[in-house]
Amino acid sequence: MEKKVYQVWKGRNKFFLGGRLIFGPDAKSLLATFSLIVIPVIIFIIFVGRHLRHEFPSYNAGYAIIVAAIVFTIYVMVLLLLTSARDPGIVPRNLHPPEEEFTSVSNETGGRQTPALQFPRTKEVMVNGISVRVKYCDTCMLYRPPRCSHCSICNNCVERFDHHCPWVGQCIGLRNYRFFFMFVSSSTLLCIYVFSMSALYIKILMDDHEGTVWKAMKESPAAVVLMTYCFISLWFVGGLTGFHLYLIGSNQTTYENFRYRSDNRYNVYNRGCVNNFFEVFCTQIRPSRNKFRGPVQEEPRQPPPTTSRESAANDAAPEDRRMKVEDDMDIGGDLLKISQRHNIDGIESDIRSRGNDEV
Repeated sequence: MEKKVYQVWKGRNKFFLGGRLIFGPDAKSLLATFSLIVIPVIIFIIFVGRHLRHEFPSYNAGYAIIVAAIVFTIYVMVLLLLTSARDPGIVPRNLHPPEEEFTSVSNETGGRQTPALQFPRTKEVMVNGISVRVKYCDTCMLYRPPRCSHCSICNNCVERFDHHCPWVGQCIGLRNYRFFFMFVSSSTLLCIYVFSMSALYIKILMDDHEGTVWKAMKESPAAVVLMTYCFISLWFVGGLTGFHLYLIGSNQTTYENFRYRSDNRYNVYNRGCVNNFFEVFCTQIRPSRNKFRGPVQEEPRQPPPTTSRESAANDAAPEDRRMKVEDDMDIGGDLLKISQRHNIDGIESDIRSRGNDEV
C-alpha cells in the first residue's frame, strides 16, 4: 500500500483523522488549556449564573447570561482548535541541497590546485526594495524565506515564525497567527465577562441581605474564587493581547521583537499601522504548501560532481551539520521559555546575549 506524506513526516508533529489534523509534539498541553477555560465556566454557570437567572424572573436576561457564557466558551474552543490543529506555515523540506547554489573555487594543496565546491551559508534576497539576508537550514536543506525560522520543538521551518506556544501545542506562524490572536483576545473578553457577572452577583447579595461585602462573599465563595481566578488570568491573557496588538501594529513577530530589539534594525515589513492590521486580519490565508494526505513522491537525488578534495572534506561535514541543528534547537528552546514567562524585561538581556553570540 502506498504511503502518504503524513505517515513518513520527518518533523515531530502528530497527525489525527488520517492526516487532516496536525498538532505539535506537545499536543497534550491542550488538555490543560481546555481545562483552564471550561472548568471555571462550568463553575460559573452552576454557582453564579443559575442564581443570576432567578434575579431577573420577568426578563430573559437571566437566561441570556448563561447562554452568553456557553456560546462564548464554544467560540474560544473553536479558535483554539483552529490555532493548534492546522499547518502553521511549514516550508516543505528538500530531499537534497539546492545544487544551483554551489560555487566552484580552487584550493592549493601540496603545490597543486584542485577544484572544490563551496556552499554559501547565507544569501541576499530583496524585500520591498531592500536587501535582506536569509540563512540556509541544514535540517530542511533549503534557504529559509524571509521571516522564516526553524522550530526545534516541531523540527520544521515555519513561515513568518512568531513563536512556539506550549499552551496550544503548536507553532504560531503565517497560517494560524490570526486565529491565535483571536483566541487570546477572546479569552481576555471571556475573563472580563465572568469577572463582571461574578462581581454583579456579589453586589446583588449585598443588596438582598443589606450586609457588607464580606457577608456577601461568605454567601457565595464560588463567586470570590472566580473573580480571583479571572483577575490573575487577565494579567496573562490581557497582557499577551496588548503585546500582540503592538506587534501587529508595527508588523513584527515575537521572534523578531525579542531577538532584534537591541539592534535598532529598520523594519522592512512595516507598511503603516492600518495596512499592518489589514495584512493580518483581512488578507486571504494562503493554502498549505504540504499535501499531508497525498502520496509520497520520491525525487531522485542528483548529487553534485565530487572531487578528491571534496571527498576528504566530507568527514567533517556531518559534524558541521550537527552543530547547526543544535544551534537551531537552542534558539527554539529560548522561544519556549519566552512563551512561558511573564516578565519580558527580565529575559531581554538573555535574548540580546543569545543574538550577539550567533552574530
